[in-house]
Amino acid sequence: MPELPEVETVARGLRRTIVGRRIVSVRLGKTDFIDDPTALEEHLPGRQIEAVERYGKFMLLRLSQVDAAVSAAKNGDAGPAALLVHLGMTGQIGPNPAAQPCEKHTHACFLLDDTRELRYTDPRRFGRLAYLASEALAEELQAFGADPLEISVEEFVQQARTRRARIKALLLDQSFLRGVGNIYADESLWRAKIHPARLGAALKKEQAARLHRVLQEILKKAILMRGSSISDFLDTEGQPGEYQRHHRAYGREGEVCYRCGAVIRRAIVAGRSSYFCPKCQPSPKGCAALALPSRARTERSVSKVGKVRRQIRRSNASRSPKG
Repeated sequence: MPELPEVETVARGLRRTIVGRRIVSVRLGKTDFIDDPTALEEHLPGRQIEAVERYGKFMLLRLSQVDAAVSAAKNGDAGPAALLVHLGMTGQIGPNPAAQPCEKHTHACFLLDDTRELRYTDPRRFGRLAYLASEALAEELQAFGADPLEISVEEFVQQARTRRARIKALLLDQSFLRGVGNIYADESLWRAKIHPARLGAALKKEQAARLHRVLQEILKKAILMRGSSISDFLDTEGQPGEYQRHHRAYGREGEVCYRCGAVIRRAIVAGRSSYFCPKCQPSPKGCAALALPSRARTERSVSKVGKVRRQIRRSNASRSPKG
């Protein structure tokens, strides 16, 4: 599922290409993922897209008031509003020439005033579209926590260390931080050398502060690299991200830790697969790693351990003072 860097990548693409355009008409296909399909058909035509914002894993297409010269307000709703977009697991959104045939699983087309269509495709339809006027939008967003790129280290440390939830569960809790998911939680915990099953309340201040720092660093780098393309994610131009090449923990079960040479393991934490290094991120009591998936993969991984450890020792030796 796209997380903060992937959603920010799409939002930036939309800012470059559709801000200032006016929606002329709406055409919908399957609508089981749309809160109120009729609301989109009634309230979007005539509205100008004034801004595209990321809010956690959501995007908000901020819409102007209805232009009376273009379209009359319906149901008395003439004030500013927004189209909320969630990509789910397989959703994609971007502008296309209106004359270009629609791809399979295109479920929403918004004709723009420059003859392009903003199209939403989603094979599995786990995403969401919703038209929200100002009061409904405020109510929708009030349940979400701070943006991980904006929260101060003091607030992060204080909130993390007062929770008895496991730190992985806390990072995934959208009421604490909005936008972090499985990938960047695992990557940040690996960088911070914190096991995903550690309790937030058990973290030392310096550990929580380090986690705050590396989380922001990883998210910023992932945004620069247009996110991670694990399976389906593509940006508004149909291009995959590149940050998956820099994953150090997520999805690397049975592979060698880049830092110490141990074998990356997997455990279930907060109901999710969590990848960690058993040497760099010691497990708390009662949290056992799952068995490695296959003997062949284990043998391949173990055969690499000696080589990687020798490389690490040589690297450390080269940095040590001589004499």
